[in-house]
Amino acid sequence: MTRREALIALNMMTALGPVRVRNLTAALGSPEAVFTASEADLRRAEGIGAEVARGILAQRGEVDPVAEEERARKHGAHIITQEEAEYPAALKQIYDPPLALYVRGTLVKEDRHAIAVVGTRHATHYGQSVADKLSYQLARTGFTVVSGLARGIDTAAHRAALKGEGRTLAVLGSALDKLYPEENEELAETIAEHGAVISEYTMGREPDRTTFPYRNRVVSGLSMGIVVVEAGVKSGAVITATGALEQGRTVFAVPGRVDQPSARGTHMLIKQGARLCEGIDDILQEFELLIPPSQAEKVKSMPKRPDVNLNQDEQVVVKALWKGGLDVDALARAAGLKSSQISALLLGLEMKRVVRILPGRVVELRDDLRPEA
Repeated sequence: MTRREALIALNMMTALGPVRVRNLTAALGSPEAVFTASEADLRRAEGIGAEVARGILAQRGEVDPVAEEERARKHGAHIITQEEAEYPAALKQIYDPPLALYVRGTLVKEDRHAIAVVGTRHATHYGQSVADKLSYQLARTGFTVVSGLARGIDTAAHRAALKGEGRTLAVLGSALDKLYPEENEELAETIAEHGAVISEYTMGREPDRTTFPYRNRVVSGLSMGIVVVEAGVKSGAVITATGALEQGRTVFAVPGRVDQPSARGTHMLIKQGARLCEGIDDILQEFELLIPPSQAEKVKSMPKRPDVNLNQDEQVVVKALWKGGLDVDALARAAGLKSSQISALLLGLEMKRVVRILPGRVVELRDDLRPEA
């Protein structure tokens, strides 16, 4: 067994993780040695008691890294381990970097200049708008936008980065073949073409209460800084921000309305020392040495949206929205189109910054495209 195969196989084992594998490697000399060591040898490693050692022995004959790589390939993905050049250098620096990453798409050296944009699944119109604007401008500046593909702020961040013709990375809290939420499957396909969809979980792993908090360290670990847009005090976004501080990343928090529960988490972060983020300038000032002055000036003078050309079906959808926002089903009826057609058209119209999708899947035109009364 090669070192690479050993890391993939160890990642497949239950009751093991990056820290225990690091301790095993230190005690035995290599990851491969775990597959030939006796129970007594395994127990020499820090944190490996009798129960864990017996679990390793029981699983050694069950995990098959070659078959796992084939399962990943069938799903259009490849696996990279800590030993490979493609593995993000920033992620290696955290306390417990994943042993292996399942990647649909590509990771490139430019991704080292990444900013995470995260927040609540139950985003307000304000939160969606802020996440959209910041992520669009970050992408146009040359930053890779990282988020978790969840509903709400995460989805807005990914879509805005794509609109900005930039790169975006989606870190899943499930296996690549168990994508959650399911309605973001089409978005994930697009992200894989303009960045990567990433998971550390083995093929077939369903999401649960433990997988999402654990993946948050990867979101922040891939990033130089993290922007929290709307979050409850005990939310996953606040957990991500706390982990980011422990990793030495810069944390930004966007203020909200004082009467909104979704603002309490960001306000708490600001009180605790997170940097106040009122716009793209606050982020650019922190990382100004990475940005050519000409590019920064271009972002400041950037129009709200680029000029766009709409095809016939897109024009029909826009006209159906002239009188006001509609939910997706009502929009399909008003436009005389099938639901499947509407879904594809809306993704394109969002990328062209023509429409925005609000909570409850209500679609409306952006302010600068509404016909005058």
